[in-house]
Amino acid sequence: MKKNNNYSVALTVSVILHLVLLALLLWGSDFSMSDRKATPNTIQAVVIDPNAVAQQAKTIRQQRDKAQKVEQDRLDKLRKQADELQKNRVAEEERIRKLKADKVKADKAAREAEAKKIERQKEQKIAKEKADAERKLAATAEADRKRKQEAANKAEQQRIEKEKAAKAASVKAEKAEADRVAKEKAAAVAAEKVKQENERAAKAEAQRIAKEKEAAAAVKKAEQEKARAAKAEADRKAKEAALSDIFAGLESETQQNSSAKQKYIASERERYGAIYTQMIQQNFLIEPSFIGKKCRVNMKLSASGFVIDVNGQGDRTLCQALKRAVTKVGTFPISDDPEVMKELRSVSMTFEPNK
Repeated sequence: MKKNNNYSVALTVSVILHLVLLALLLWGSDFSMSDRKATPNTIQAVVIDPNAVAQQAKTIRQQRDKAQKVEQDRLDKLRKQADELQKNRVAEEERIRKLKADKVKADKAAREAEAKKIERQKEQKIAKEKADAERKLAATAEADRKRKQEAANKAEQQRIEKEKAAKAASVKAEKAEADRVAKEKAAAVAAEKVKQENERAAKAEAQRIAKEKEAAAAVKKAEQEKARAAKAEADRKAKEAALSDIFAGLESETQQNSSAKQKYIASERERYGAIYTQMIQQNFLIEPSFIGKKCRVNMKLSASGFVIDVNGQGDRTLCQALKRAVTKVGTFPISDDPEVMKELRSVSMTFEPNK
């Protein structure tokens, strides 16, 4: 449509130029009218030179051809410019279309990347929650195992102590029985001697024998009473010794229980310290500059295991990196045992990369 308008304008201009040239040609000819005087009966004739007319016609044609050529050049230039503008417009439209397509593609890629990032974060959160649950279950199972083991050890220790006490009592009873048998044997030997003497005396004198028999019976009775008294005294001492052993065993058991509790608390503190160290290392990236350096991390935890305060003593950059790792962990597992929990409220750990 724009090209047609350009052609119409050019044609109009060309026609106007031709009309102007024709007017100039006519104006420049000798057909101009002179002032006429009133001369009666006078006739003037104008002679037209054919060569001049031909020359003027040639000049007009040349001028027209030149104008046509100029107009054609101008039109060609306009067409060329129009073609160039059309090409530029098509190229610009293609560039804009490509930019829009690239933007749509980039937006789609960004949305897909964001969706993947969100999915990754969800998976990481699920994996962390699962790991936390597994660690909690493992900690609970380990605590149950420790309690059962401690109870079994305690029961076994009590059984051993009771066996020792029973054995000691049995040994004392056997000793008392041996003493009693020995005394009875001694009494029997003595009685046999008395009997033999009585028999010899009976041969000498029946009356003396009778008296000696009575005396021997009295001696025997006295010996038996003495033996029974000795046995009763031995039984009493044995019972007192057994009670002393039982009381001593109870005191020893109390001391052992206290020692076992302290060992259990120390073991739990060491075990939780290893767990804390592992959790911190999972969030800690070792840099080459940390090798050979050392930092002691001091943490204060709440009753739920939340980090209340953390500070480090040692290399400044290493301590700062470890503090960031502790902050990432946020909450550490903690024991349900009040005494162990008390020990875990303030924990110190030393980190030496590659050592």
